[in-house]
Amino acid sequence: QVQLVESGGGLVQAGGSLRLSCAASGSIFNPNDMGWFRQAPGKQRELVAVFTRDGTTNYADSVKGRFTISRDNAKNTVSLQMNSLKPADTGVYYCYLRYRFQSYWGQGTQVTVSS
Repeated sequence: QVQLVESGGGLVQAGGSLRLSCAASGSIFNPNDMGWFRQAPGKQRELVAVFTRDGTTNYADSVKGRFTISRDNAKNTVSLQMNSLKPADTGVYYCYLRYRFQSYWGQGTQVTVSS
């Protein structure tokens, strides 16, 4: 059974920074995609950033140049460094992992950016 545990959310002022981390446990070997989604109140869940197994990274246009995703394959962890945060970045951030044709999600961590 794969489990994802996130940490690092919180409250920050606009322009500040936060770092999210996610650790995957279970019988996992070299997962496919690892990344982050977010969901703002009243909106659909959207991709923020993904790090594929072959080393490719993709970002939502709204976070390019401000967020950086990193991945440690040996530890099955994925992190998201968020800089220059904006109130529009507020939402619940979910860790995501794709492994053997199945998708797994963390429980979510709240990020609130005040203006």
